[in-house]
Order: sequence, then C-alpha cells, then structure tokens
Amino acid sequence: MPALLKDPRYRAYWLALFLSQLGGWMQATALGWLVLELTGSAERLGFVLGVLFLPSLFFTLPGGALADRYPRARLLFLLELSLAVLVLLLAVALSLGAVSFSGLLLYAVLYGSVSALEVPTRQALTAELAGRRRVGEALALNAFSFNVARMTAPVAAGFLIARAGTASAFWVNAVSFLPLLWVLYRLPGRAPARRRGPWSKELAEGLAYARKTPLVAQILLLVFFVATFGINFQTLVPAYARLVLGLGAEGYGFLMGSLGAGALLGALLLLKSPVVRPRRSLFGSALLGAALFLLSFARGPYGAAVLLALAGLAMVFVLTGANTTLQTIVPEHLRGRVVALYSLVLMGSGPPGMYLTGLAFDLVGVYAPLLLGGIVLLGTLFFMTRPWPSKIVPV
Repeated sequence: MPALLKDPRYRAYWLALFLSQLGGWMQATALGWLVLELTGSAERLGFVLGVLFLPSLFFTLPGGALADRYPRARLLFLLELSLAVLVLLLAVALSLGAVSFSGLLLYAVLYGSVSALEVPTRQALTAELAGRRRVGEALALNAFSFNVARMTAPVAAGFLIARAGTASAFWVNAVSFLPLLWVLYRLPGRAPARRRGPWSKELAEGLAYARKTPLVAQILLLVFFVATFGINFQTLVPAYARLVLGLGAEGYGFLMGSLGAGALLGALLLLKSPVVRPRRSLFGSALLGAALFLLSFARGPYGAAVLLALAGLAMVFVLTGANTTLQTIVPEHLRGRVVALYSLVLMGSGPPGMYLTGLAFDLVGVYAPLLLGGIVLLGTLFFMTRPWPSKIVPV
C-alpha cells in the first residue's frame, strides 16, 4: 500500500473521490452518446463538449482565488453538492423524456461553470491534505484512481446504456457524489487565508508569478499545445465508433476503455516512481503526438484500441507530470491561483478545439484532424532546446 494511504483521513478522501470519478466517467460516456442520439452529428457533439468547457475561460481563475481565500474542504463541499444537484435534475428529466438539445446546452453551461470553480479547489485541497513532500505521490494516486475509472466506467456505462437506457448512467453518477460529500463534510475546515487585497490584485499576483518563473511558463505553454491539438481527439471517439466503425454502445465503451487502460498503465508507472521529473511532460507530449499520427492511419477497431491505449499513457505522463511539477514548486499562498492557471490552460483551450475537431470530422473525416494533432505535438520536442531540470526535490 502506498504510504500516503496509511493516513486514514487521506485514504477516506481518496476512496470517496474515486467513487465520484467512476460516476463522472459514466456520465461523460453517456453524455456523448446522448448527443448522438438527439442529433446524429459529430459537429453537434463537439459543440456540446465545447460549451461544457467554455465556462472555464471565465470562472477557473476566480476559482483559484477562492481556494486561496476560504477553507478548501468547505468550499469543495458546496461545489460538489451543486454538481450533484445538477446531475440529479438531468437524470430526472431524462427519465421523464423531457430533454431537448437546447436543454442539454443549458445543462452543459451550468455544469461547466461549477466545474470550473471545483477543479482548482479540489487540486489545491489534495496537495494541502498530502503535504508538499508527498504531493507527487498524491497526484500519482489521483491519476491511478482517475484512470481506473476511465478504463472501467465507460465499459460499464456501455452495458448499462444498452440495457437500461441513457438516463441510468446519470442516476449512477448522482449517487456517486454521496460518499465524497460525507467525507468533505467531516474534514476540518482550515482557517481562511488572510485577505491581502481586492480580487484583481490577487489574480494579478498569480499571473505575475507564472510569467516570471521560467519553468512554470514553459509548462503552461506545453499544456496549451497538448490541450489544443492533442487531448481533443477524445471528442472524435464516440463519432468514430458509431459513424465510421459502425459500433454500438458496447463497442464505444470498449474503445474508451482501451484509452483508460493505457492511462492506467501510465499512472501505475508514475505511482512506482513518484519523483518529480519535469521532462516526463515533454516525453508524454511527443508520445501522444506519435500515437495520434499513427491513429490517423488506423482502419479497424483493434488497431485503434492499441493506439488509444498508447495515447492514454502519454496523456497521463504529460498532464500528471506538469501538474506535479507546478504543485511542488509553487508557494503555498499561491497554490490555488497557479493551479487555476494550469486548469484554465488545460480546459480553456478545449472549447474551440473540440468544436473544430467535430466540425472537421463532418467535413473531411476523422483522419485529417488526428494527423494534424500528431504532427503539432511531435513538434513540441522543440521545448527540449530550453533548460528543463531532470528532477525537483520538495523542500
């Protein structure tokens, strides 16, 4: 057992978060399938996913400032409760047959807005509970649980949707929030940080730190390229499975599960060696580029599954490596805002990329967007011309 899980408080938090992630991935799988059921269009799928992540452009940085001002456990409890209520309302509406495409867009806006506040708060709380010296282990554990959920939940969602309808996945997700809410309610609230001035000044302080710290700036730029040209290939998986390969919900779940299997392997490798090594992010970016390049030539489900697994491993290396590096070097009083910057770059780059990826699928097919993303990410090896430390020792 990893040393961090011997801490009862952290173990309870990690297990509850894992259950919530299982429900979240079931919902993510069901959402893509629901859009295709309603519209039959890859472009509409990309549009909905873009709307889901669009609020991160406006609310992620304020979310980081909130995480540096108020007790993170209490703040996260309120945000998770809000997400649970939204999921429950959608599950009820689906069960009653009262969901339209416009209603789904409204749900995406509301859910995306709360999620934009939730992500930096959750990540800052994770590092706070683990402590600076164990942040690498904590993020590796989170990557492990996240990707176990990514691997298993889509397969389970595919079976569930095929047998009980799309609404069933949303009901499961609503229930999965309960353990996390209970754990967060019982966590002691840390005293709020002293307020140092107006919101604008606090946000500017975080931006200035990122701009003046070369390694932070380089990591954020790398994540921008990966988020814009690499991660958005996931938008194509539902359409690729249904419209190109002619697969049903179970086949779609198999492809998504393959992506999760690769990511799980990557998380296990990081958990085995939680030393903070920034160059892992560069390696992960190049590996993702190679996987997408080769995926553009794949013509069958099994070859695609292997390459999706490789892409999943690469994503864990680049994103967990970047996040761990940032969380290790950032001063505690700036943690929420710097993590918010990371989340903003990661999620805020998604909306235009997701929509354009779906549109490109409808116009020229699946292979051209994959080829372009692969070439661009292979080009991020240019970052190797800049000085990157081989490892970072927490102090």
